[in-house]
Amino acid sequence: MRREVVTFDGGEVTVRPDDLAREEPLELRLVEEDGPEEALMVTMRTPGHDGELVLGLLRAEGVISGAADVLDLRAWSEGDMTLENVVRIRLRDPARAREVLVRAIVTGSACGVCGSGSVERLALRAAPPVWSGPPLAPDLLCALPVALREGQALFGATGALHGAGLFDASGRCLVVREDVGRHNAVDKVVGWALARGLLPLSDHVLVVSGRVGFEITQKALVAGVAVVCAVSAPSSLAVEVALGFGVTLVGFVRGKRFNVYAGAERVALGAASVQP
Repeated sequence: MRREVVTFDGGEVTVRPDDLAREEPLELRLVEEDGPEEALMVTMRTPGHDGELVLGLLRAEGVISGAADVLDLRAWSEGDMTLENVVRIRLRDPARAREVLVRAIVTGSACGVCGSGSVERLALRAAPPVWSGPPLAPDLLCALPVALREGQALFGATGALHGAGLFDASGRCLVVREDVGRHNAVDKVVGWALARGLLPLSDHVLVVSGRVGFEITQKALVAGVAVVCAVSAPSSLAVEVALGFGVTLVGFVRGKRFNVYAGAERVALGAASVQP
């Protein structure tokens, strides 16, 4: 979306066009064969890859275990009319969706503790992630944010979108997704993987462009991701979850430096390894 802006730069004032990141609501409606459709929830997001977003969100919330639990997922359509901001979904277990999402809250695009919001509930449906490969080389970790940034076309145009990327143990980028909400970007990545039958994401690294809060860590954990890498810092609760569930959490990855907040055994620190 393009709008004119007034720019002040060193005393010079100019008027120029600027690209803005789109932020629109996405309503999720539950449909059953013998009943009216029900509004489950609304989340704010950047349009695009909505199916992946919904799959990742439902997986993170514990509504579904795999893509097979979703019988149908499509944009609302009647005759010649289609509403791209409304998604109809049929589930194998609709009662579970009502139990988890009946709050029908409006989730902000920069929300804090989204979804379950409970470490106790997380412990009931998440297992420690698996990493079977060798420790990650520091050079590889330092290169991941650069590779993520190269895949963020919309950020390059607008400067206003968060990014999330999924990488394998060799540092190969598998997918990058963008959104105004950092948690939405992660849901899109998880949804992409879920649709391809890749979960749990053992031996994979999730890279995010901003900070890491509880919601990012819990989404990674539920998807089976063993390593989370971020450009900015994690929150205290994100670190507690990473430590408690065996997730490697790396933050402030900038240039040739980074901080390991949890799970240092998965990083090849050599002689500089953290001592117990």
